[in-house]
Amino acid sequence: MNIRLATYYHAKDVPALPGSNIFHSTELFHVLEQTRGVRPLLLVAYEGKSPVGKLLCITRRSTNLLRFAEKSYAYGTGEYFPSSYPKEHIFQELLSYFTQQFAEKSFLLEFRNLEEPLFGYRYFRQNGYFPIRRLRVRNSLHHDSLDKWMSTSRKRQIHQGMKNGAVIDVARTEADVQAFFSMLKHYYSPKIHRYLPDIGFFTTLLTHSSHCGRIFIIRYKNKIIGGSVCLFSGEDAYLLLSGGMRKTYPLQFPGVLAVWGAMQYAREHGYAHFEFIEAGLPFKKYGFRDFILRFGGKQMSSRRWFHVRWNWLNRLLTKIYV
Repeated sequence: MNIRLATYYHAKDVPALPGSNIFHSTELFHVLEQTRGVRPLLLVAYEGKSPVGKLLCITRRSTNLLRFAEKSYAYGTGEYFPSSYPKEHIFQELLSYFTQQFAEKSFLLEFRNLEEPLFGYRYFRQNGYFPIRRLRVRNSLHHDSLDKWMSTSRKRQIHQGMKNGAVIDVARTEADVQAFFSMLKHYYSPKIHRYLPDIGFFTTLLTHSSHCGRIFIIRYKNKIIGGSVCLFSGEDAYLLLSGGMRKTYPLQFPGVLAVWGAMQYAREHGYAHFEFIEAGLPFKKYGFRDFILRFGGKQMSSRRWFHVRWNWLNRLLTKIYV
């Protein structure tokens, strides 16, 4: 029986599907659908009437007037279910369709946060993708003490921040989310290479928090001075965004507490690992990676796969990186 692909452009049209991977879930699809500047769609592979794989694809529109500023990407390589076909064969079908669907519309195609760096290697190459090494940082949460491998300076900062009046909390109202977003927007404004979703992402995540994740906030004298966003998938927690007003409130260490609060919550709710979504390139100095490594995580090598719309540039980059 052949593999059949179905494309869903709206979360409300997606039938009940198995799976526990948040990055390919209907719940995250719905959250992204409410985010201005983002167009998600879900690809589902069927064998007969049974779903055997799914891939959530995200296209991010840029405010730049140049069309090639659009990019389409996926977190990981999809989620798969029992089938008579090998998992990589199903992925080949999804990858080929993804590439045909977006190669002419988006300047850049990307597969990020790969759990298995070698999975689908030959199919990526057959579809014209090239790999670039990336780093992942993952913390184990099942030690006797959460701060077992944490640096001494980081432990001191957490202690001092709490002692100086900072409070870790979870966003519970839209007013919390609005204040958190305003703080985060100010934090991200000078970081032009970092992407901050529209506020619709955060408000929808609040209403779907039991399914997708949590927004953590750091309060000081009833003002939100820091926070983070964490997604949960299976036994793993993923830090998607974090920030704090460290220059205005240096004695409260809001950026440190934003990460620490998310880690504590993940441990208390039974998650086994805590991963930082973005740890940068291995051959480039990256301040955020140095920051998160002080929480005691393990640095691991991974890769991302890219495809550029301009054929001559894609061929050049392939020669450089393959």
